[in-house]
Amino acid sequence: MDLEILKIASENNSNKCLKDHTHQSKLKNPLCGDEIKINLIIKDNKIIDFGYEGKSCIYCQASASLLSQISINKKKSKIKELCDDAKSFFEGNLKTMNKWKIMSKLFKKKNQPRKECILLPFKAIKKIVSL
Repeated sequence: MDLEILKIASENNSNKCLKDHTHQSKLKNPLCGDEIKINLIIKDNKIIDFGYEGKSCIYCQASASLLSQISINKKKSKIKELCDDAKSFFEGNLKTMNKWKIMSKLFKKKNQPRKECILLPFKAIKKIVSL
């Protein structure tokens, strides 16, 4: 197990339920059973607060943790771009994530086998920011 992934997953300040959320998305990975629920407070197309909950592996938890850190105070369009870049990374375009420095800890070629786990939070938030 990668100790860096464990450390990222343990930084879970946003692992919470936002009772006053304005947007919510929930997804389940049919391959492994990971579940993630993302709650957002969005005002003027900007993410003000981010909460996530789920029953998921360490890779999914680390992904949600990093995604929550980068999403606060960002426009929906910027997070949609991040989601597209994340998907593109695992399709072979490894340079797409270079502009998202915080994500470099997770988006590594060696994590390719865990791509569905890593991308689950991105897929969940993309459902929200694409509206």
